[in-house]
Amino acid sequence: MRLRSNELAGRLKQGLHPIYVVTGDEPLQVDEAADLIRSVAKTKGFDDRTIIEADRRFDWNELNHEANSLSLFAQQRILDLRLPSGKPGTTGGKALVEYAERPPQDTILLLTMPKLERSQGNSKWFKALDKAGAVIQIWPIEGQRLPPWIEQRMRNSGLIPEPGVVNMLSERIEGNLLAASQEIEKLLLLHGPGVISLEQLTAAVSDSARYDVFNLVDSALQGKTAYCVKIINGLRGEGTPAPVVLWALTREIRMLAELSYETGRGSSPQQAIAARREIWEKRRQLVRSGLQRLSSNSLRGLLILCGRTDRAIKGRESSDPWQLMQEITTRLAGKAIISRP
Repeated sequence: MRLRSNELAGRLKQGLHPIYVVTGDEPLQVDEAADLIRSVAKTKGFDDRTIIEADRRFDWNELNHEANSLSLFAQQRILDLRLPSGKPGTTGGKALVEYAERPPQDTILLLTMPKLERSQGNSKWFKALDKAGAVIQIWPIEGQRLPPWIEQRMRNSGLIPEPGVVNMLSERIEGNLLAASQEIEKLLLLHGPGVISLEQLTAAVSDSARYDVFNLVDSALQGKTAYCVKIINGLRGEGTPAPVVLWALTREIRMLAELSYETGRGSSPQQAIAARREIWEKRRQLVRSGLQRLSSNSLRGLLILCGRTDRAIKGRESSDPWQLMQEITTRLAGKAIISRP
């Protein structure tokens, strides 16, 4: 069964299929479609989830092994199968056909892969999955479709764009929906729900700042302690809102903590990182180095410190939030300093 992405939510309310294939080259939409399937499945009792990264070295016997082991224990689980190449090969194709012909009970197979090519659409394995479940093809949102998408997303977040705001943001993000989502999240953090003016948008997305929060995060992952301190001072001196800096740091630390949890369950750092599509290829080595340097306990401590910083920003704690964020970045870079009350 073929479904458009905007039809998915309605179909999920009608019931769950044993197989879902989400295919497309737009990471944000693919991730959100997969998240929606997982979320609805969880409300139906599919609490357990196994992530399988089917790279070139993947043994496709593992798919059948996982499926059979799940049925033995009668657990409702999701097999979260990632196919980065979109090409399972001969062995993988046979394994997928066998699975589709006899999908195990109490199991949902969620397969995510890049944009479907014509040859793949005509393959036996894809036709078998399509027949047994649902295929959601994600298409790029470009041209005239982009501004309405941005406006709808802003309004869904509680933001009301003044005239010109949507077009400016559309030009700014150049078709990158993930960047658009991050900018909307930042606007909501800075101004809360309500009307967003051109002046507010310009200040939020300005390229003029010498030091930016994303450079701060990457420098911390690289272990550049002194440079992190310099960036923190630069951001403070330029009047960058403290909540924006804390948002970027907390977001990265929370992601590292989730990755650390996955590696603790047996995944390799490479598998755990590859499963997160929001980690761009050029950042994977940075994230890997941070993951190897910081323990789960260290990351939990950093999240607690982020909570303290949030209270300090809101005036609920007497500490200097910028000093606390300096401590967060230096710890993230691998050097512990003593926090002052």
